[in-house]
Amino acid sequence: MLWLALYCPTRPTADDEAASSPEAPAVPATAFPNPALACWAGRFTPHVNLAPDALRLEISGSLRLFGGLPRLLHLVREELAAMDIAAQLAVAATPLAALWLARVGSDSICTDLPATRAALTSVPLAALELAPPLARRIEGFGLRRLGDVLALPRASLGARLGKAFVIDLARALGEIADPQICFVFPERFEQGLELPAPVEAAPVLLFAARRLIAALAGWLAARNAAVREIECLIDHGHGRTTAVPLAFSAPVHSASRIERVLKERLDALVLSAPALALRLGAREAEMRDARSHVLFDGVGQRQEALAELMDRLVARLGPQAVRGLACHADHRPERASRDGSVKPPLAVAAASMPPRPLWLVTPPEALREARGRPQRAGPLTLLAGPERIESGWWDGGDARRDYFIAVDNAGCWLWIFRDPRPPGGWFLHGWFA
Repeated sequence: MLWLALYCPTRPTADDEAASSPEAPAVPATAFPNPALACWAGRFTPHVNLAPDALRLEISGSLRLFGGLPRLLHLVREELAAMDIAAQLAVAATPLAALWLARVGSDSICTDLPATRAALTSVPLAALELAPPLARRIEGFGLRRLGDVLALPRASLGARLGKAFVIDLARALGEIADPQICFVFPERFEQGLELPAPVEAAPVLLFAARRLIAALAGWLAARNAAVREIECLIDHGHGRTTAVPLAFSAPVHSASRIERVLKERLDALVLSAPALALRLGAREAEMRDARSHVLFDGVGQRQEALAELMDRLVARLGPQAVRGLACHADHRPERASRDGSVKPPLAVAAASMPPRPLWLVTPPEALREARGRPQRAGPLTLLAGPERIESGWWDGGDARRDYFIAVDNAGCWLWIFRDPRPPGGWFLHGWFA
């Protein structure tokens, strides 16, 4: 097993944080136990222990997923910095050793028991945070570091310092088991954050909301889930709140995507009174769609990028202004998005479909044909196809087309089709970026 401990040694005041970050509100210092931070840790492992003064993560099963220990530690430090949390980190083979090494603040990385035991010898006894009577007694013996204690006979230590202290030493050294109680991720996510100072400008709240968004993303990762709706509540005190609902066109689990949509909402929001606290809630979660992890053809990435564009437009302009972006299950491209105020309609591709252009030509533009080849300011070169789309016989909009990806003399990529029914002909139906 391999344990990562996060220890926050200081708790800066609101005045200190405001002075160091004048453009953003002060964020409350991290204090343990902290369920929101434990939820965030679910981003890296489901095995999280919330100690009285630290957070401990069992990460041996996560190393391959994150590309090794250096990469995982880089991500942890990066996300802690984004949340404005100053934490001391340490990695050790036992949870107690990781905690003691984190308190020292030396960024110790011990990947096995021999390295852990060697690192513990230089740990000051103050890092063990012993009860005052026991600490004074050990100090009276002239012992200053853990190595001084470990050099003494273990039986004598038990007689002089108590059995509990000797058991802790054995657990830290990996000589006996040290089972930990794992944090239980709640069925529903709802976390709040009190602001140390009133905030009058809504966009500034994004700085403080990052902690709650990171906690939500970790909670979703631990549950392998995603959400379509999130509610952000801004508390003004005296029972007054401002609700900022976030709705997504597709299930979302990415902290960066949630943050960008929330930023659009906050940028357009005028607070009726200074904000005193924030609360983020997600009551309904669904299993994450495995199709979003497409490795080779990039369809999942394109769909996610399109969904994020739709969400940000809705957040900025309102749902009525972008109602034409709603997806609709229909193989006919011109009916794959609901008609609305945005023209032309979007061509939306399912994960199993070949690439689709973003913009469609409405109605399709007839193309000339010479010697069996489509023409548009010269002959077009066919790169891929045909793809047969045959649908709509049940609603009077029968469509039978053979689609091709083509390129013209100017290097523009086109989506064209040939109608096999009389009178036939070639048509331009879309443009690729």
